[in-house]
Amino acid sequence: MPVSRIRGYALPDGEFVDLYADGDRWTTDPVPGAELVAEGWLLPGLVDAHTHPGAEELGAPLDDEILRDDLRAHVAAGVTLIRAPGLAGEPPEWFGRDDATPRAQHAGEWIAQPGQFFEGWGRRPDRAELPAIAAAQAARTGWAKIVIDWRFGDDVVPVAILREAVARVHEVGGRLAVHSQHAEGGAVAVEAGVDSIEHGMCLDPALLARMAEQGTALTPTLSGITSSLARHRAGPDSPAKDWYVSGAEAHGRLTAAAVEAGVTVLAGTDSRPHGRIGDEIRALVTAGVPAHEALAAASWTARSYLGLPGLADGAPADAVVFDADPRADLSQLDRPRAVVLRGRRVPVG
Repeated sequence: MPVSRIRGYALPDGEFVDLYADGDRWTTDPVPGAELVAEGWLLPGLVDAHTHPGAEELGAPLDDEILRDDLRAHVAAGVTLIRAPGLAGEPPEWFGRDDATPRAQHAGEWIAQPGQFFEGWGRRPDRAELPAIAAAQAARTGWAKIVIDWRFGDDVVPVAILREAVARVHEVGGRLAVHSQHAEGGAVAVEAGVDSIEHGMCLDPALLARMAEQGTALTPTLSGITSSLARHRAGPDSPAKDWYVSGAEAHGRLTAAAVEAGVTVLAGTDSRPHGRIGDEIRALVTAGVPAHEALAAASWTARSYLGLPGLADGAPADAVVFDADPRADLSQLDRPRAVVLRGRRVPVG
């Protein structure tokens, strides 16, 4: 099989590059006989940092066939790396390794408090057991995920428990993500020093500077939260409705403020159907995030945060190629010219 070659203007810098896939690594050293598979505007592969592939319905078990279809939808959208902060079951051995599906990081099953989260999904240990369970998961897969708040009025994981979980996860070399959509949960997450806050709705903007300083990332899942606003507005009046509507209405402003404050913001879709990273990027831009930073949240910044370099010598041979600069024309995200994954062009039509 011939060596794949791409060339064009590489983001984030926009400099012209000519890259060859030396197996699963990019090199600038010319390779005789290499096949030029695409040229144009190059990104080092898109990233969906919050996705839960493999189950069609809430609470359903992980299904290998559905998982493969979901992952292929991600690739068709230019996504070459995903992070799954919660899965419906133990993924198959090929997950994250199969040539036709994205690289993957995951946090295993969700860890929640008793009486919270979706029926059929996740583990619900006693609070005292949360730190040990999170550490064991992170030691195995690199990430753990704790649902620290849930419905309106539910108890939040105490800061002392969460701080211990962070310490024990870090001791084994892992990272801890938390689900939070309430102001109290966001405050606890920041105080405990978690690695990433997923959703972060109702987060106090006064905490953004501390998040930036201590390296706590935010994955706002903005398109998913704002797209459900109309449904919640149409619901019966209640304190829970007021909570969701007010939080969702402010979520775009919060996300833009997080970027401005220097918080690492990651793009994540948290939705079905899969392969809609372009919608999340556009939601970020609509909220006031500059297009360059919105793309960064779904590409080079996210890859760096997850431990993968961009388009450089020795970097993993992933790329998505567009006909024009997607920062100037976000519709380009719906029609990538080519996707290269692990050094090979992947069919996306």
